Amino acid sequence: MGATDGQMDLLRFATAGSVDDGKSTLIGRLLYDSKSIFADQLEAVEKTSTDKGHEYVDLSLLTDGLRSEREQGITIDVAYRYFATPTRKFIIADTPGHVQYTRNMVTGASTADLGLVLVDARQGLTEQSRRHAVLLSLLRVPHLVLCINKMDLVDWSEETYEKIHAEFTQFATKLNIPDLEVIPISALKGDNVVDRSENTPWYHGPTLMHHLEHVHVASDRDLVDTRFPVQYVVRPKSDEHHDYRGYAGQIAGGVLKKGDEVIVLPSGMTSKIEAIDLFDREVDEAFPPMSVTVRLEDDVDVSRGDMIARVKNAPKPSQDIDAMVCWMTNEPLRPRQKLAIKHTTRTGRTMVKDIQYRLDVNSLHRDQEAGELGLNEIGRVQLRTTVPLLCDPYSKNRTTGSFILIDEATGVTVGAGMINSGS
Repeated sequence: MGATDGQMDLLRFATAGSVDDGKSTLIGRLLYDSKSIFADQLEAVEKTSTDKGHEYVDLSLLTDGLRSEREQGITIDVAYRYFATPTRKFIIADTPGHVQYTRNMVTGASTADLGLVLVDARQGLTEQSRRHAVLLSLLRVPHLVLCINKMDLVDWSEETYEKIHAEFTQFATKLNIPDLEVIPISALKGDNVVDRSENTPWYHGPTLMHHLEHVHVASDRDLVDTRFPVQYVVRPKSDEHHDYRGYAGQIAGGVLKKGDEVIVLPSGMTSKIEAIDLFDREVDEAFPPMSVTVRLEDDVDVSRGDMIARVKNAPKPSQDIDAMVCWMTNEPLRPRQKLAIKHTTRTGRTMVKDIQYRLDVNSLHRDQEAGELGLNEIGRVQLRTTVPLLCDPYSKNRTTGSFILIDEATGVTVGAGMINSGS
């Protein structure tokens, strides 16, 4: 998978695991073995490891530098880390494992291409690992890797690996997980993380790094349904660009080509694409997740929050929204509540019409008696909005299928939603 259009390929992945499953050590190992850390960082980690009397370099210190802040009572939502290999750039969303941080995991995984669930080979699957898999499938993360860590502590037992592999695969059949890879590793010693291990001659799959570098993500994006939410109208009004009028934004789906016939929603005006501008040049076509400025042949009225789509394949404007909502604040979500809603570049107000059920993210049980959603709970909710949303089902497009709910008094994000359908 080479770079496209001069841009290096990017993979976003979210990590999830219970507290001592070795997540920090694994991320540290990826950074260390891919030579993505600075010499002074490594020196500091080596010194701290020696001071603590460790016989090995404690790589978890690379990622746990934030722990002292946690001890001061500062909650760290999701820690993002960046690294690169010659093949790809990576953004890791390191999400906390506890049940009380479900909202943080939803935040970290909502934009991920791949979810990495870590389990301890001695413990096998826990309630927590099942919950993480449910959340990743609910968020439609297209690729999942189960890393069975601490294999050195079970003497590299193929039987242990097969047992956990079979149990997880059986559980995954209930969920929507299109692509699953199960890798036996030791994050502490580096086996099968970046380099193939001699301790697992029975394992014939890829190392974790090889899989991360080569997993194919370009086709996960919706390249059929053209969706271009307008973020900003560009009118320089300078002598050089006297008549320039362009519409800037990030493509959320489909391919935009020069000469395409398009419709502007919600007005329904049609035109053709005259040109597509990148920062410093014109291009003939553009696709997600590129940020571009589109110019149209006709002088139609377009403003922020509008959407440019294909004439024969446009989203239907909806004011009645049926969605799964993850609630993110202490004050519960209740029927009749009024909130602000932000969907792509469009903002409006909404009222909660009904809570259909609360989902138990461990057992997938639907509690239809639930009259409210508390902090970190997920449920199916009906909303009525003041402005029509130009939306698609979340299963089809994760950008046009999602929204956030905002408390109007404080401006704080209080909920994240995944649209089932609109009408």
